Amino acid sequence: MSRARTARRIAAGAAYGGGGLGLVGAATVGLVLAEVQFAKRTVGTGLPDPPRADGLYGSEFAGPEMSPGPLRLGMLGDSTAAGLGVRRARQTPAALLASGLAAVAERPVEMRNVALSGAMSDDLDRQVALLLDGPEGQDVPPPDVCVIMIGANDVTRRMPPTHSVRCLTSAVRRLRLAGAEVVVGTCPDLGTIEPVYQPLRWVARRVSRQLAAAQTIGVVALGARTVSMGDLLGPEFAANPREMFGPDAYHPSAEGYATAAMAVLPTLCAALGVWPESDRLDVSRDEDMLPVAKAASAAAGEAGTEVTAARGPWALLKHRRRRRVPGEEPAPAVRAAGTAATGTPNPEAVSGPA
Repeated sequence: MSRARTARRIAAGAAYGGGGLGLVGAATVGLVLAEVQFAKRTVGTGLPDPPRADGLYGSEFAGPEMSPGPLRLGMLGDSTAAGLGVRRARQTPAALLASGLAAVAERPVEMRNVALSGAMSDDLDRQVALLLDGPEGQDVPPPDVCVIMIGANDVTRRMPPTHSVRCLTSAVRRLRLAGAEVVVGTCPDLGTIEPVYQPLRWVARRVSRQLAAAQTIGVVALGARTVSMGDLLGPEFAANPREMFGPDAYHPSAEGYATAAMAVLPTLCAALGVWPESDRLDVSRDEDMLPVAKAASAAAGEAGTEVTAARGPWALLKHRRRRRVPGEEPAPAVRAAGTAATGTPNPEAVSGPA
């Protein structure tokens, strides 16, 4: 069965109350057995809690009366969204995205991160409530835009994919009804993680890509955009795994998070209409308009690809030009990618949290 067809079945099961639709059938048995060995490893353990990065970014863009006021950015998801594995708040993906958005929009950005290390998609309901209801039930304005990074723990802990997608789409629906734009970083390709060996590597890759495609189908229908996390964003990780992964060989390093943020930033800015590129297709970059399921399947196999709704059952498959985000000096591979892009935001023009 093709990835697109499987993703359609999972998304349909999530939308219409389907139960435990399997991703790879009998191969799941192999995954369960392999997990016994996988669980014995120290992957993802022994790391300190991620630093808090909530606050105001780009305060130098504020006018005398801070009009029209700062943009409000919410970050939700799992350890990748939380920034597990880095020591400084400015190295977390939420801080990098807030700094980048402030630089592109030339407006301050108020960022709040409610992501939780170890979270699965069923924790998103709690995280959305924190963003929309505020601490201790305080009345707070809804975010202008939210970024969700989720899915890896759903795969490793064998959450039924239909339930996973149902939880994600429910969270996206609540955020959209509150007036927020939403960008979802889909399930990363777990087959790229170094401590994962065959045959688990093949199964993990197939399962995670199918979930990523189903996530895309579900959230694009709600007016959200997705960015494929794929193999944790491409050749930089394959070429420099020691630099791009942290000490646990599972979570990204500071350079890895910068690479991920650099791929999400264009879509984040485009969702708010502040990215210099339009949603028009660029055939020179192999962009296309495809049926949603086919676009989702294609994006799952190519990291950094954006999918956004077009009209009817069609979606735009886009490869936006990456730009380096303000933050730490990137690794050589990241620096090369950022230099190749045009109009790179000036890292000196953006402050950290006030």
